Amino acid sequence: MNKLLTIAFVLLIFNCKSPEARRPISTKSGSFIDASIEINKKRYAKEKAIIEKIMEADSSNYIPSQSGFWYTYHTKIENDSLVTPQFGDIVNFDYDVKSLNGVEIYSNEELKTQNYAMDKQELFTGLRHGLKLMKAGETVTFIFPSDRAYGYYGDENKIGPNTPLICKVTVNSITQN
Repeated sequence: MNKLLTIAFVLLIFNCKSPEARRPISTKSGSFIDASIEINKKRYAKEKAIIEKIMEADSSNYIPSQSGFWYTYHTKIENDSLVTPQFGDIVNFDYDVKSLNGVEIYSNEELKTQNYAMDKQELFTGLRHGLKLMKAGETVTFIFPSDRAYGYYGDENKIGPNTPLICKVTVNSITQN
């Protein structure tokens, strides 16, 4: 019996080995991803050229953001004691949405006054980052390329896929959390 246990133990030790990774049956190249990157680069270059023409025609001083969009102040608060919203703060704001050719997509009345918990609720990327630049009482016009707006899918309502947007935003109040 002792010999049988010893043999079983030895077999168990020699049969244990680390699991091997399974290899895919077929491998795919990155050609789809490479093609997608090229398409997106061309789309962005085309949108940027249109946006730059719009900014040149406008007498406002547009500022490029680090988040990939442009903005200009209509009302700027110079008071440094006022804060910009941080994570979890409640931002009360009004905004409208237009296409690059100035056609209104959503009006202030349609969108109504919004209460947004900063970075805790859904909001398209550009507007979320834009609100972080604003103080209570400021009004700013943002120009968002499509990748900073609703991107590839649009809003599945009035905004189509790959649509750059212009939004005029007024922050009414910021309630710190």
